[in-house]
Amino acid sequence: MVLNKLQITSYKLFVLLFLFVFGTSGCTISYKFNGASIDYSKTKSVSITDFPNTAELVYPPLSQEFSEKLRDTYAKQTRLQLLKKGGDLDIEGEITSYQLTPMAISADTYASQTKLTLTINVRFTNKKNPEDDFEKKYTAYRTFDSNIMLTTVVDELLKEIIEEITDMIYNDTVAKW
Repeated sequence: MVLNKLQITSYKLFVLLFLFVFGTSGCTISYKFNGASIDYSKTKSVSITDFPNTAELVYPPLSQEFSEKLRDTYAKQTRLQLLKKGGDLDIEGEITSYQLTPMAISADTYASQTKLTLTINVRFTNKKNPEDDFEKKYTAYRTFDSNIMLTTVVDELLKEIIEEITDMIYNDTVAKW
């Protein structure tokens, strides 16, 4: 069987296409969106102290819930060893404000919504890169209908607020977004 030039060219293209498809099918590009930009060869641990509640208005479980959520965030999203103190990265601070503020006023001059605001002061120390050190306040809030008792919504609202603030702290300390 004799092949002409067109058949040989078609055959070569088919072989090249076959090699390309099967040669690249084993290669994948992977992106992780936890955002951590940590050099694990230098940074091995993080210490997160309890965040005491120094706010005028105190919700008793808040300190424990916030501190644990922050520790969980680093434990789940990094390979850093979690220490009580003395980590390569050190995060400490306090809850400085837990506040209820009347918001939108309804026709009968009563507040129709209330805003729950939480403010956390954070001091971050990076023993491997001291230029990354900072102290910063983080604030988040949620509004709820004033006809609803705070006690019925506080746990869910604080869960959302704590999630938002811990994400902001994580992004500023190790994600560098």
